[in-house]
Amino acid sequence: MNEAQAHKNGIDRRKLLVGGGVGVGLLVAWGLWPRRYAPNLRAADGEHLFGPWLKIGEDGKVVIAIPQSESGQGVYSTLAQIIAGELGADWRSVAVQPVAPSPIFANALLAREWSPAFLPENVAIDVNSGFVAGSINELARREMFVVTGGSSSIRQFEKPCREAGAVARTLLCQAAAARWDIAWEQCQADRGFVTAGKRRLSFAELVVEAAALDVPSPIPLNPSPRNRLSGRDAPRLDLSAKVDGSASFAGDVRLPDMLFASVRAGPAGDTSLLSADTKAAVKMRGVVQVVKNDSWVAAVGSNWWAANNALDAMSPVFRTKGQMANSSEIAQSISNAIAKGPGFRATKIGDVDAAMAPETATRIFKADYSVGAALHAPIETRSATAEFRSGRLQLWLATQAPQSARLSAAKAIGISADDVVLYPVLAGGSFDRNFDNLIAAQVAVIAKEVGRPVQLTWSRAEDLLRDHVRSPALGRLSAAMNEEGAVTGIALKVAAASTMRELANRIDGQSQDEARKSASGEFDVLAVDGAQIPYAIPNISIDHFPVSMPMPTGPWRGLANSYNCFFVEGFIDELAHKAGVEPLSFRMQMLVGQTRLARCLTGVATMAGWDGGVAGSGRGIACHSMRGSHIAVIVTARTSETGVRVDRIHAMADCGRLINPDVARQQIEGGIVFGLAQALGSATDFESGLPTARRLRDIDLPKLADVPEITVEFARNDEAPGGVSELGVPAVAPAIANALFSAAGIRLRELPLLSRGL
Repeated sequence: MNEAQAHKNGIDRRKLLVGGGVGVGLLVAWGLWPRRYAPNLRAADGEHLFGPWLKIGEDGKVVIAIPQSESGQGVYSTLAQIIAGELGADWRSVAVQPVAPSPIFANALLAREWSPAFLPENVAIDVNSGFVAGSINELARREMFVVTGGSSSIRQFEKPCREAGAVARTLLCQAAAARWDIAWEQCQADRGFVTAGKRRLSFAELVVEAAALDVPSPIPLNPSPRNRLSGRDAPRLDLSAKVDGSASFAGDVRLPDMLFASVRAGPAGDTSLLSADTKAAVKMRGVVQVVKNDSWVAAVGSNWWAANNALDAMSPVFRTKGQMANSSEIAQSISNAIAKGPGFRATKIGDVDAAMAPETATRIFKADYSVGAALHAPIETRSATAEFRSGRLQLWLATQAPQSARLSAAKAIGISADDVVLYPVLAGGSFDRNFDNLIAAQVAVIAKEVGRPVQLTWSRAEDLLRDHVRSPALGRLSAAMNEEGAVTGIALKVAAASTMRELANRIDGQSQDEARKSASGEFDVLAVDGAQIPYAIPNISIDHFPVSMPMPTGPWRGLANSYNCFFVEGFIDELAHKAGVEPLSFRMQMLVGQTRLARCLTGVATMAGWDGGVAGSGRGIACHSMRGSHIAVIVTARTSETGVRVDRIHAMADCGRLINPDVARQQIEGGIVFGLAQALGSATDFESGLPTARRLRDIDLPKLADVPEITVEFARNDEAPGGVSELGVPAVAPAIANALFSAAGIRLRELPLLSRGL
């Protein structure tokens, strides 16, 4: 049965991922049906392929394929370090090359972690073991689930990268051993040479012979993943190009005879274009053409400035059917979701109801915490370049879901995804903004219409208007405490959009509005990601109350961890004060079996000279675990005439074995600044279906002068690498809120913290 027949008969990826009957049978059978995939890395003259991950030139240059989107997190360098370290390459001879999506580079780890968003609500299966895990892995390959997100790049690809380097190293050693007439196991590879005693041959001298040999089985990995490169600071491979301006971002692409376009659409939802004064636009100097769609209009010109000004001249009018986004109505919907339900239980430990009963609990404490709709606001607005010729589309785009981008562009102009050639480029930040591939469809339509290469760049206002915001959310918490001050039960109810189900629908090819409506009211266990309470409390319940949002929502740096940590760590701090126990000690006495997180807490306390967060100190503490990593943060903050002032942030992180400690530190520091932005700004209200923020100045992002002194240390160990790029975000906002309580006795339970006018 081919794919078209399967869809016609109602068999799709969602129906394969069901928890019983024929679905599981099909899933298992499919998982047992292996396929082979050819590398999509191409060798130029004088280069030789060593599998899908790398090629070596006859000049000794090592080129490493990178399937993940580089958006500042350093993935170009860290994945290359793993391969080059296992290979024994000279870092000075290593380069990277982004590659288009291929089943070989499917992110199976993220597919398993996100599979609840693709599964029906009532399905509860173990997605990390047995046939189900294998089948999801195979499904990720078949669907080319080549996705960058969830701090997963190192966690997913360390082993394949080590194997790629080991294969090339072994073949080079075998080629050298054949020349020297010795066993290849006597050879070593280091700094671009193969050696045996005093004999030495460079990779360049051996590459032709080595490339002709058969791949060894099993693949002989080095005894330790730590080596001269992996596990050590090494200069980032993308840094010099970014400094000298030679790095190519989406907006840097230039093609012969290229035009420039700007686009405007209406409010989110069921919106259609009613009118636009195209005559006024085409009369303007530099404007070449106007392209209309059912829901947007674009101006195309010889330069972007002319195209963008033409949109103002057109004065487009849109009509939106149904509910339009309005902040007060959104807040009411969130409150109603918890009050009226239904809710879905994600976690149940013990009996919370019994723990909360008057005859059991000495004291009951309750609090509501809330967060606003957060904008991504990367430095680079969305940009894409396309050329349509002879039925094929070439597309230059920074995207976290490249196969989805190809499908989106192909669908928009009625061609096969096989006829879309995607050239991945660097992203100027993303923070999960680049899961949205609407721009791929827009630029494809424009390029086909005008018959020339076109670069489409969204204005800053359009970028903010089209953003898939981090869902506004409400956390309603209740806790029971006994006479000794011990917490005997805690209940957390989270009201938020089913964001990851919405994203899954978009990845499946649904439009923004279809994806939002399909996810409406569905339980999303990933909406309570990060709400898992690390403390040894005998009775715990965590519930998700889905909220139907009138605007699209999407993942934001840290996903749901960004708000759930604020809920949990803020409330835990409240309980510490209610119990009359110093906040660090209160946490430590409940961290049973959480050795790594406890070490982060004690470590950061030593770093910061923790004084207990006494009244007037302006010091707050918070901690969090996610993606196999752990962090504890201490903040020194105060209120001032201009609002909240954060003076210093200390952090101790345990991310397992680090590939590049310096890059890891950069990511934790960047995440901390992002967490600072979440605490002080980055959010928007909505009026008449549109976000009120239209410029960066509207979202109160911290300026350089607002960024405090940041000190980051790592708890070093040989545990498997955990996620790094998002880890710095979640614990910062609650630590700031807790610091402000110690400074002024004011308990802030709303993000941004400035929303109450401090």
